[in-house]
Amino acid sequence: MVFTRESVCLIIVLIILMGMLGESVASVHKVGGSAGWTILGKVDYNKWTSSDTFTAGDSLLFVYNSQFHNVKQVSRRDFLSCNATSAMATYTSGSDMVALTKPGHFYFLCGFPGHCQAVQKLHVLVGAVIDSPSLSPASTPVPSPSTGSSPSPARASEDSAQNGAFSSSVSTALSSAMSGVVVFLVALV
Repeated sequence: MVFTRESVCLIIVLIILMGMLGESVASVHKVGGSAGWTILGKVDYNKWTSSDTFTAGDSLLFVYNSQFHNVKQVSRRDFLSCNATSAMATYTSGSDMVALTKPGHFYFLCGFPGHCQAVQKLHVLVGAVIDSPSLSPASTPVPSPSTGSSPSPARASEDSAQNGAFSSSVSTALSSAMSGVVVFLVALV
């Protein structure tokens, strides 16, 4: 099979575009990192969220012992008062994936008595997806509802590296595959 210069250029452009799409793969964030969703070990969920970036299309993975915990998605008012009685959604499986479908604030707490007061609650600020993979979503520091202090802007961390391992490996695999295809096609020219 003979390739013309034009067809090779078109293939290279298509591969680059596929690579851009691969880098925008949504991330799964394991809430609390290796500790998970718990009151044991004094996990600081405010610190955990401030060390990661959340964008629309990402998901939160809550991993916990369902005999002792649950996850309730609540309003800001219910979050601040630790009121779990009028939750928008309740999760009880012990391994719950919650999609962050749009930009904005998401609030979660454990509905077991005393757990929210023991700071088993989570506020996540989700940014919009930006079309260009070379740009990161804008993140605005927001006062933390539970402490009133401002978290630092979202940045990469060890937890985010672990939590985004799946999307990172997909992106790496796509990049490697694209590099190999580009080398092969250039060799053909």
